[in-house]
Amino acid sequence: MKQLRIENNLTQEELAKKLSLSKSNISKYESNDVEPNIDTLNKLFNVSLDYLLGKSNSRNPIEEEALKEKYPDVHDIEEAMTVLLKQPGLMLKGEVLDDEDKIILANAIQMGLRLAEQMKENKNKDK
Repeated sequence: MKQLRIENNLTQEELAKKLSLSKSNISKYESNDVEPNIDTLNKLFNVSLDYLLGKSNSRNPIEEEALKEKYPDVHDIEEAMTVLLKQPGLMLKGEVLDDEDKIILANAIQMGLRLAEQMKENKNKDK
């Protein structure tokens, strides 16, 4: 609970106000002197109860699943380039890239990867 409070830039007082509790209750929860009830846990930080109770590493399984659908796991450079080129609103240095810029970026990444592979091969040959 304390970790989530800090990540959300909240003081104990601010969190207490948000949950309609006293600051001392928040302090007791964070020091594990008292366990919050289910209603209190449900109001917290948009994370699953299983995460708050330490039963899961997944903060929000529903959102994580939606992200996986939107951004699939990429297993090779060709898949990565396909995903990159399909991204709407992709930005570089604060500017939205048009399709031509996305292709230039994808080519630069591929060239960088080829160079890294060559350097690795050369390093292995020198051993």
